[in-house]
Amino acid sequence: QLQASGGGLVQAGGSLRLSCAASGRAFSIYRMGWFRQTSGKERDFVAAITWNDGSTYYADSVKGRFTISKDNAENTVYLQMNSLKSGDAAVYYCAASSRNGASAYIRGYDYWGQGTQVTVSS
Repeated sequence: QLQASGGGLVQAGGSLRLSCAASGRAFSIYRMGWFRQTSGKERDFVAAITWNDGSTYYADSVKGRFTISKDNAENTVYLQMNSLKSGDAAVYYCAASSRNGASAYIRGYDYWGQGTQVTVSS
């Protein structure tokens, strides 16, 4: 089970920190990631982190503004979002995989959280 939290309303230029904790069924995490989706559009990759070595991957649209990090002991992944823009507003989903799948694609992940809403006001 993946539980995402931390979404909310923020002004453009502001910051938010999302969290996603993996709990329940035992599985070995290989990678965790964040995707986002707006109404009527596909779910897009945002960022991912590999659990064993901490390698990170980012969508071009968030590079330099968002930072993904992890806490291995807590099986939690974070997404620090700075300099938020109106285009960042979406429902953010965390995902996890126990295999080395495609980091930037939905098919690379087996488990999904429920989503947390991020709203950016101008």
